[in-house]
Amino acid sequence: MIKRNQFIFALTGIFLLLSGVGYYIHYLIFRDVHHIFLYLIGDLAFLPIQVLLVTIVIERILSRRETQAKLLKLNMVIGAFFSELGNYLLQSLLENFNNKEEISRYLNVSSVWTKKDFQKASDFAYHLPIDVNHQSLALNQIKDFLTERREFLLTMLENPSLLEHDRFTDLLWAVTHVDEELEARTSLDNLPENDLKHIADDIRRMYDHLASEWLDYVVHLKSNYPYLFSLILRTHPFQGNRSPLIR
Repeated sequence: MIKRNQFIFALTGIFLLLSGVGYYIHYLIFRDVHHIFLYLIGDLAFLPIQVLLVTIVIERILSRRETQAKLLKLNMVIGAFFSELGNYLLQSLLENFNNKEEISRYLNVSSVWTKKDFQKASDFAYHLPIDVNHQSLALNQIKDFLTERREFLLTMLENPSLLEHDRFTDLLWAVTHVDEELEARTSLDNLPENDLKHIADDIRRMYDHLASEWLDYVVHLKSNYPYLFSLILRTHPFQGNRSPLIR
């Protein structure tokens, strides 16, 4: 820290010296002190405006562009997540919820949805009421699915662009936790009732994150990639008749 401050002071001194040398050369050539001080005061008067333009206006414009570029890359990563395992989990786990009709009714995104409809669904998804039928959970199937994609999950957790997206990171941790819980048990057959309820709570938490992040991703596609949004409309699990075919 001390060395850094010394460097800053030295650099400041060099720039002031160069400025002094420049004014001195100007004086040697034109011999006009009045002219030198006239422009010096004018430059000092404009300095606050220059700082305002550079540090506030231009910096904010550049920062906004940088943020948009990061969000674009981040949504590409989120899209890969849902293609690889998120969409499957949304669909397969929904069948084990006693209130799947209610969930589907709120999250059944359609082409006629307005901003108000998405906001209503978003409010519902962020506090998703899930009634898990823990007796019907196909735990071995879920375990096998997550085991096959464990390396993919670890790779996503190592992605530095996700550090600025806490909610999606929470989703990855929730999925990873379910994977670890299932992997830790020697057998998933004939588990005690309390243990089944514990796993069901972990799945409920994971699905809550899944649904809210999926909805945010759909909003992004609707605004930026209508062709991908069209595919989502035809294949998402919250509708009655899913089909990628256009009829």
